[in-house]
Amino acid sequence: MKRRRVISLFNALLFGVMAVSGILAFIQPFSITTIGLHALTGFLFVGVVAGHIINNSVPLKKYFKNRVALVVGLAVAGSTALFIYQPAPIKKILGLSGNLGPALDLFEMNDQGMTYRYTPDPGYKMLIDLRTGPAYDQKNPPQLAVWLENQSLYHIKTLFVSDSPDNREQLPYWAFKVKGWEKAQEEAKAKNLSLENSVDAVSEATANGSFDPADYILPREQNSSMPYRVLIEFNQPNDPSSKLEDQPSLVYEVEVDNHDPRTFQLLELVGYPVLENKMEKEEWYLSYPDESIESAFEIVDSALLQIDRNSGKGFFKK
Repeated sequence: MKRRRVISLFNALLFGVMAVSGILAFIQPFSITTIGLHALTGFLFVGVVAGHIINNSVPLKKYFKNRVALVVGLAVAGSTALFIYQPAPIKKILGLSGNLGPALDLFEMNDQGMTYRYTPDPGYKMLIDLRTGPAYDQKNPPQLAVWLENQSLYHIKTLFVSDSPDNREQLPYWAFKVKGWEKAQEEAKAKNLSLENSVDAVSEATANGSFDPADYILPREQNSSMPYRVLIEFNQPNDPSSKLEDQPSLVYEVEVDNHDPRTFQLLELVGYPVLENKMEKEEWYLSYPDESIESAFEIVDSALLQIDRNSGKGFFKK
């Protein structure tokens, strides 16, 4: 009886801590303290629940023999799948959260343009504001990818990509970069290394070729900060011009340097992807747009990058 009482008290108190920390994690900005408290308390709660199951094994067996158990099981499975795949209504609810942590970004689209927000740290907020041009069709919006590259031209992180089964075909330059990154991951895994912990994970990497995004957007100190690029690739499927059956995607980019921090920067058009076979190896490079590109120029009127750094705290500390 005493054991039952102890476990029941633990259950009640740990549940209270998890409930409060969960609410705080939702409504407040990202805090490793709050998230850590919630996660670690969860581990303790698992142990206490195991004790609760042992203490109540007999009635629990009876519950599982009841038809209600099937209904409850299906409800839990359905809600779990809903939260994993996150359809639009769920994402809208999550968008109300003040916790813009490392795993959360926000993408919005309307008739005036598209906005993408990325907040990997409370003191660092990235906003990409895309203003649409006359060729933009809201009913059939273009596919796009947003990613980061280091100075060695290697992909280090995809921030956003259109949720489409053919996004790799429609966004070939981004797909080519990701393919190289995935290959580097496989090579690093074969050597029991990590792209985040070793710049030697890929033989071509240079001293300025880290694959850890934090080395660029959240540097520990100024001396460790390295420049990086933000790239966006757009493609409007089935948009012919007078010389092409389907115009290619266009790529815009801007370089960000924490040694010379700027709040606002415009992304510039750098070209469209062209496939080239070298030594039986397919590679994509960017060619500057020519007269064969027409309406694709008018999909985006402007692309503005805004980075709000928490001045007064200097560079970010991990």
